[in-house]
Amino acid sequence: MSLAHDHANTVPRPALIMAGSLVVFSLMLAASVQLGLAPRSAVPGVERADAHVAEVESRLLSFRDQPDGSVRIVDASSGADVLTVVGEKDGGGFIRGVLRGLARDRRMRGIGAEPPFELALWQDGALSLTDRATGRTIELGSFGPDNRAAFARLLPKGATA
Repeated sequence: MSLAHDHANTVPRPALIMAGSLVVFSLMLAASVQLGLAPRSAVPGVERADAHVAEVESRLLSFRDQPDGSVRIVDASSGADVLTVVGEKDGGGFIRGVLRGLARDRRMRGIGAEPPFELALWQDGALSLTDRATGRTIELGSFGPDNRAAFARLLPKGATA
């Protein structure tokens, strides 16, 4: 008894053509955005500037890791302690996660932890955290009301808008 061994292509030709067409279409769509033929997605900071949305409140913050694993949050202008985040409770996990991403970006660019971050509340209710050293901005409202509130309490008035 002999077993036949076949190396024939088992993927139907129409499926390969459709997959190739999808790849080509995706590349063309990406190229059209790069070439300015199609509009880019809205960037919140640019949209706010175009709509003349003013900043309502802001605060420069420094985040300092402590030997016990907590994070001490300091008002960079006055040097006053704002909050110490211990563990995951009360949004501490979200704050740590955001800072981890921003710190990684700084390390890749050779920037230390000294430059402060700017936390800003805008007239339209948006809340953003900007790393002025790298220019990166995180729109905190995008992560839901509980995570937004974790940062909003760091503003002088504890903004909840």
